[in-house]
Amino acid sequence: MKKYVSISELSKELNLVNPTTKKPLNYVLRFWEQKFRQIKPKIINKRRYYSLEQVQLIKLINFLLKNKGLTINGVKNLLNSNINKLDDYDSHSLKTDYFKKNLKEKSFKVLEKIKRLKKYGKKNTH
Repeated sequence: MKKYVSISELSKELNLVNPTTKKPLNYVLRFWEQKFRQIKPKIINKRRYYSLEQVQLIKLINFLLKNKGLTINGVKNLLNSNINKLDDYDSHSLKTDYFKKNLKEKSFKVLEKIKRLKKYGKKNTH
């Protein structure tokens, strides 16, 4: 497993891609860096790299902005307060919704890999 993810890889993973050119929209992540003080990429040779913890935080921010319709200020307030820690056990919390979505995506990927394994065997499982 990788320790760091490049800005382009993360943009693609979050589906922040221009629909016509298929190029990653890295400016969105750079904009979020300015807005959310919690996002601190490691900059190596003028390139941004995100740790796995940063990736999870950015995925949460993306989920709250895109799926839940929160504003940037709304997400900022949520991240700056302890609301996320207090509502971990509330089944209707924003964080619970995020983890449900995340678990569904991971389950889907595992099922796809199992299907490929059954269909083609071990040789072609990349």
